[in-house]
Amino acid sequence: MDSRWTASLGVALLGHGLPGSVTAWAREAERAGVGSLWIIEDYYHPGAYALAGAAAAATARIGIGLGVVNPYTRHPALVAMETAALAGIAPGRVALGLGSSNRNWIETQMAIPFKTPLRGLREGVDIVRRLLAGERLRYAGACFSATDVELDAKPAEAVPILLGVKGPKALALAAEIADGVHCSILTSPAHVRRVRAATASRRDFTVIAYVPVAVDADGTRAREWVRPVLARYLGVLHGQSILEDAGVTAARTQPFRDAVLARRPAAHLVTDDLVDAFAVAGTPADCRAGLARLAEAGLDAPVAVIPPAADRAAQLARIGGELSAAWKEIRSR
Repeated sequence: MDSRWTASLGVALLGHGLPGSVTAWAREAERAGVGSLWIIEDYYHPGAYALAGAAAAATARIGIGLGVVNPYTRHPALVAMETAALAGIAPGRVALGLGSSNRNWIETQMAIPFKTPLRGLREGVDIVRRLLAGERLRYAGACFSATDVELDAKPAEAVPILLGVKGPKALALAAEIADGVHCSILTSPAHVRRVRAATASRRDFTVIAYVPVAVDADGTRAREWVRPVLARYLGVLHGQSILEDAGVTAARTQPFRDAVLARRPAAHLVTDDLVDAFAVAGTPADCRAGLARLAEAGLDAPVAVIPPAADRAAQLARIGGELSAAWKEIRSR
């Protein structure tokens, strides 16, 4: 992937009221010097492709990333079709993140068979990549088929494909078939090191991650902004390997899980060591130190998740200006 994706921080587009604000937010991010915008597709929130298309049409230079969509709710041929359309709006500016999502959304709530997720990802990447390359496809896989399928127009430039995966087998698959890995929120330096070790066979391989980011002259205030975000995801990701990488046990995250299930706040349970492990937050100096830890672990670019409590415009300006400049300097050492 070119330097558009790694020379500065990216920003995740999310939050209440996003469809009505996406074009304005995208323009703000581009003016601020942010390198890329990433659209998270969590069910049943606004769909990624519509938001990505609006952001792409409203901007001229910034990268537009889908992070991530899955081949179950959209057949891989449809993923290729939608991605090609997006790449037509923003030539050379699109990256595709693919993941298997989760059984609850796919099978329990939508009754779509959720079989062999790794096989599904392998076949999904194969179908999408070949269609985006302009191939007329006859494909019969264990999970997906495509008979005499060909896109009306392929993208003018290749679209990088990253896998949103965490486990050892999935990371090995990413090293084999993808251009990189898009790490989940709550990525720590320890998790980045595991991803790098698992994909060490690949030299030209991009690793990016969602990271809660908040910067302010009042470092304590900035750290308070990220605590509710961390509390939520510590509950959502309770017991998963991404937390174990940072030495955070299931016993420690059980209170966060209980709070999520009971729909009660738990920000007060987020200690300073958890902020340091899973966020880049505090004064500009604090944030530079946090970025340095991620860069030293092997991260190519953080994608900032701006906390709802922070002023978005102010944070975009500081992320695109101060923090992106710091990131470029740190990575050039």
